[in-house]
Amino acid sequence: MHYEPDHPELSLVVPTLNEAGGLERLFAMLSAQREVQLELVMADGGSTDGTAERARILAGAAPFPAKVIETGRGRGRQLNAGAAAASSDTLLFLHADSIFPDPLALRTALDAFTQAVATGGNDRIAGHFRLRFDRGAPGPSLPYYFYEWKARLHRPGCTHGDQGFLLGRRFFTEVGPFDESYPILEDVRLAGRIADGGRWVLLPAEIATSARRFETEGLRERQTLNALLMNFAAIGWDPFLAELPRLYQSQDRAGRLLLGPVLRLIAALLRPLPRRERLRLWRETGRYVRANAWQIPLFLDVLRHFRNGTPVGEGATPLLNIHDRLFDRLTDNGAGHRATALLVWLWFRLSLSREPLTPPDAQNPQLY
Repeated sequence: MHYEPDHPELSLVVPTLNEAGGLERLFAMLSAQREVQLELVMADGGSTDGTAERARILAGAAPFPAKVIETGRGRGRQLNAGAAAASSDTLLFLHADSIFPDPLALRTALDAFTQAVATGGNDRIAGHFRLRFDRGAPGPSLPYYFYEWKARLHRPGCTHGDQGFLLGRRFFTEVGPFDESYPILEDVRLAGRIADGGRWVLLPAEIATSARRFETEGLRERQTLNALLMNFAAIGWDPFLAELPRLYQSQDRAGRLLLGPVLRLIAALLRPLPRRERLRLWRETGRYVRANAWQIPLFLDVLRHFRNGTPVGEGATPLLNIHDRLFDRLTDNGAGHRATALLVWLWFRLSLSREPLTPPDAQNPQLY
């Protein structure tokens, strides 16, 4: 296929930080894509393992245009710099450890995206791919199956950067840029603005994203910390969010995650606050958690499909439908918010005393 370097059909923007070991896999996957004129823009955030140098060597031999830029650290900053350096009017923000098993994935995704824009009558549309976790452990896993199913929904908090974000430059200019305030959550914040200003579509192709962080840190621990971060971001509790650089390590530095120090930190930040402010934070937490209670009936629906061997995302969700029609309406009030806040507070107090502060082989308290 003949490429026009100045006018690629699609620009892939990939942020990197110490990803040298996985670059061959990324370039090989992109080289295998067919019937699409793509450009790769890699935005490196200060790698110390030779990522940028290795990427430039691979770019020189790639069958598609590729450029490597170096930026300040922070995924939001890297993504914004990559978008500014991209040549195409269609952008795909992609994680470095995500791949497309199907060589026609980008072609079918672009076709579906173009059709959605034509059908919708405007360009306020963004697409995300069907997530599958690339796991080191063999065999089926209910927790991963559940999160893959959840990633196919368009409910708040379900769309993340590991699914890939495909959208036009004009719409990105309208809803963007990525938030550069914190080292994470930039994808969640942009996904919310996309939903508010337009709509999401589920693209037909599958994306396989590495589960290495979950496997290294622990799935329960990482998802619990993610839930805490999402909650405090939603209710705007900045003192906790300011601690994100300590709570979130880059992939190459991550180890087993301990929740004990995180919960102790929350308790320490709450302790000096006036009683009224503490109660307000718990009430707002109750409001947020209650709004996400739909995940419980979804899990029960998904459990049935998992046992039956149903492909991810296929099959009815009757319990979720009942929740949306009845339970959600019955509990979306002051009493429901307060009851949920009490349950979360009880969970917090119990977890505070039960979650370990140090790994078994560690001498000093660490978050990792």
